[in-house]
Amino acid sequence: MRPLKKFFIALTGLASLVSAQSPGAEASATIAGKPLTIKYSSPSVRGRQIFGDGGVVSKDSTYPVWRGGANAATTLQTGANLDIAGLNVPAGTYTLYVLVKDPENWRLIVNKQTGQNGDSYDASMDLGRVDMKMEKPQAPIEKLKYTITASGNTGKLQLEWENHIASVTIQAK
Repeated sequence: MRPLKKFFIALTGLASLVSAQSPGAEASATIAGKPLTIKYSSPSVRGRQIFGDGGVVSKDSTYPVWRGGANAATTLQTGANLDIAGLNVPAGTYTLYVLVKDPENWRLIVNKQTGQNGDSYDASMDLGRVDMKMEKPQAPIEKLKYTITASGNTGKLQLEWENHIASVTIQAK
């Protein structure tokens, strides 16, 4: 086998191992008859400290906000105009970030810039920021997970990971 071919086979195998640590995932629902989808990568705790001093998601000034997942930035696609916890969000595609002020105080950021990696945040492109309601799960959550629950014109967007559940209300306008 040629050395270059061996290299590409090895590189492909390595890439599949890396992406398997934080596989792609999707949460979707229908609100007011329109699709609502969140696409994200789902990392695992794997024994690490996630939030707080020394955590994977920390107050690192290099990365002032968290992509709300791993790998590429988390995206929100909505076919309906939404009110997310008081923020007017027109139908379209957005990037979601989370500002973790401390482990118990989170804000959801809806950003108009799309198609970037999770570490290329531009605050000037923020549509807005809203406080998230914080809860504790009954047991630690190993894999990061988004859920969207909707009934008619209202619902809830929820992010769960480690010892945290953060949510915001959503309503079709």
